[in-house]
Formats: sequence, structure tokens, C-alpha cells
Amino acid sequence: MIARRSLVLLWLLVGVVTVADVPRAQPVDPAARRPNILVILTDDQRWDALGVVQREQGEGALFPWLRTPNLDRLAAEGARFSNAFVTTSLCSPSRASFLSGRYARRHQVLNNFTEYPDDLPSYPRRLQQAGYETAYIGKWHMGEDNDAQRPGFDHWMSHRGQGNYFDNEFNIDGTRRRLDGYYTTVVTDHAVQWIGRAHAKPWMLVLGQKAPHGGPIQPEPRFARAFDGAPVRTPVNYDRYRAADGKPAWLEQSLDTWHGAKGPLYDLKQHDTFVRTYLATLLSVDESVGRVYEALRASGQLDDTVIVFTSDNGFVLGEHGRVDKRTMYEASIRVPLLVRYPRLVKAGTAVPQMVLSHDLAPSLVAIGGAPPLADVSGRSFVPLLSGGAADWRTAFLYEYNYEKQFPYTPNVRGVRTDRWKLIRYPHGDGSPDRFTAELYDLQQDPHELRNLIADPAHAARRRALEALFEQVSREAGPDRMPVYDGIVNVRPVH
Repeated sequence: MIARRSLVLLWLLVGVVTVADVPRAQPVDPAARRPNILVILTDDQRWDALGVVQREQGEGALFPWLRTPNLDRLAAEGARFSNAFVTTSLCSPSRASFLSGRYARRHQVLNNFTEYPDDLPSYPRRLQQAGYETAYIGKWHMGEDNDAQRPGFDHWMSHRGQGNYFDNEFNIDGTRRRLDGYYTTVVTDHAVQWIGRAHAKPWMLVLGQKAPHGGPIQPEPRFARAFDGAPVRTPVNYDRYRAADGKPAWLEQSLDTWHGAKGPLYDLKQHDTFVRTYLATLLSVDESVGRVYEALRASGQLDDTVIVFTSDNGFVLGEHGRVDKRTMYEASIRVPLLVRYPRLVKAGTAVPQMVLSHDLAPSLVAIGGAPPLADVSGRSFVPLLSGGAADWRTAFLYEYNYEKQFPYTPNVRGVRTDRWKLIRYPHGDGSPDRFTAELYDLQQDPHELRNLIADPAHAARRRALEALFEQVSREAGPDRMPVYDGIVNVRPVH
């Protein structure tokens, strides 16, 4: 559990203060030039959708034929976080957590239809205030109708809502312009051009990719058949969704819906086609990373730039009879996280600690030497990059709120430690849970096959985790969960 001493230390590290600003910046190394910062954010990329991870998994790899040489190079030349998680596995809430450093219950972006509040602090705004030139290029996706420039960015190129894989209208600094072509190529072209400009100040750029998000999933035509014939293995927990397996009733009830493995699979029908198509979009993303890397190298900025690669949430490819995200299962909440910056990070660094989406904001603010953000839930992972921070977190809260627009997943609340996971499905009105809770020993059961919630041998463990859940919930702040009747709408969509 998180002791009071640890909590005080956490407050000190992340700079939780009661005023909006602090008197002076606190750089990582006062003698060093402040680095440029590049954040590349994909959409719905699960943690193991990297070539380097598939190779490490050996015979257990689901898609050992996946190759991502440019992403693997970032991992080899920098740090790879093997236990990076989002605290809400849904695009907009998670993106707001990345920007603000807060849990969803605190930033209040609870669904994909809510704008990022203009008065909510963010790491781009803080870096801008500290003298950085800032830019956002690509998918923003908080709210559906607004494509206006957001506070904290000097340069803006984005669009309404999800955007399309082909041919989008972008708002570029107030001028709307249709740009034809494949999404990944279009935004990468613009990012490469922006990086190559003359910059009088250190800069911060967020490059938001659409891939591999679905609805439908569309690879670039030249990669559309890249994985034809590649063997697709079904996960070992593919058919573990029944009450007889100790799973909650809603899981099997949603099997034929848009978020179920027996549903339309984002209009792709077959599981193997679905997996190949999803992964084929990442070939363009990997190539984009290579292009940006080369633009930095050619302009002499490579080693003066912190490169961060991550995703807004994971993605389930059939595990427990599900596709999509939202749940607290591992494929849904784990994301890739790579950091390259040779002035701070030794090549080949492995970071095993649990790092969260809301750790990014305090980390980048610290790296940029800017005053800490107030009232954050996360903490800077900078000490982990050099093997420090022995007093790191031992548990975190997960939260997801039922969406009436996508009614195939109930409210989810849970706590995860480095070994244990407790998942609950509470009503929004405070009445008892409708669905079976879940308890997993991730060390002995990494695929979450055996629900231990009713096992008398683990009764004490359950009580301890329930107490821990209450503790991390209190520390996260008031829970403004929406009220719903507890009935998940599982009408088939095909």
C-alpha cells in the first residue's frame, strides 16, 4: 500500500501545490540546453503491437511476423517501459489524462463527446508559458464538432472528431483546408516540414496519428495485403467469457455486439482478417516514425530532442470474447511507451515499474525545466530513466464510465498492483454491483483465466485489495460516476 511517507514524497516529486504557478522553473539539469520535445501518439495501439515485444515473447507471440524497425530503434536507443498503463481505456478521457496529469474523475473528460476544458492546465500550455514553441499536428479527438485551436499551442493542424483514414478537412491555424491522401502520410508530411523550420526557441510537438483506430480500420493501400497468409493465433483466453469461467454475465451478453468477438469485428467479419488489418496500419506508423527520426537527424536536432512514443489506450483482439477497449483486462489498459533522449537516457534502458498515462505531463514539464503543474495525479518518471525512484507507486486506480452511446460495457472500477488485480462493476447510484467482481493473480495467471473472487483461499487477499481500492479511490479524488440502471444494452448490431 502507499504509505503516508510515500504519498508526501509523491507530492514533492510532482509538485502538487495550492497555487497555479510557482516562482521558478526546476530543470532536470540546469547546465543543459532545454531539449525539444516530440510526442507521437497513436490511437488504440496495444502494448505488444511492437516487433521488439513480439520477438521477446518467443513461442507465446500472437503475431511474431510483425516488424516495426523504426519503433524498435527508438527502444534500442532509449528506454522501453514494459508496464505502461492508461487509467481510463477510452480515447478522450485518456488523452485528457496525458495532457493534464490527472485521473478522469478530476479532469471530467468522461467520454468521447467532451471537450478538453479551456481552463484545465496541460503540459503544452505550461511548456509554452516557460518559453517553448508548441505545435499540435493530427488527431486531437476530444469532442466531435470542434476543430478550433486549443490553448497551449502556437501552431495547430487538426480536424473534427475521429477523422478519416483518407481525405480530411483540417483546420490549420484558423484556415480550413482539405488535404487528400492517407492520414498517416499527410500528418507526417506536415510534421517533417514543421520540424525543418527555423526555431528560435526550444519546441514541443505532439503528432497525433489516427491508426490503428477502427470504424472501419483501413491500412494504406500499399500495405493492405502485407500480412496476407500470416498465421493469426487466437489468444489463449479467446473463449474465456462465460459465467462458467467465473466471468461477469455482461461479457457473454455482449458477444454479438460491436464490442464482441462474435460481432461484426469493425465490419471485417473474420478474426484473422481483423488482426491483420489492424496491424497493417502500423506499418505506415512505423514508417512515419522513421521519417520524423530522419528529419531530426538531417536538421541536426536528433540528440537534442526527447522523443516519446505511446498510445491513448490498448486494444483487445479477441481476449475474453471482446474487441475494442474500455474493460480493465490487460490488453485494454497496457500501452507501448518509448523514450529516446541520449543526454538523459542510456540506450537499451528497461523500465519495469508501473507508469501511467497521467505521469506523462509532470515528466515532460520536468524535462523542459518548467514550473510543475498543480493538482496532478501522476508523477515524473524521469528518475526511472536512470534507475532511480525506488519508492515508486505500488498500485493504481482504473476507472471507466458507462456510455449510453456505446452501451456494451458497464461502469468499471478497479485496482492493480504489480501482481494482483481487482475489478468491480458498480452502479452509478451506489447500489450493490450487478455483475460478478473479478480477482486475478497476474504473476501466476497473466492471461486472467481464473477468477479467484469466490475462492476461500484468497478471501484475505480480496479484503486487502478492497481496502487498497478504497484507499487509491480516495487519493484520486471524488468519484462523479454517472448514474445508470445497471442493464447493459446488448442488442446485436449485425
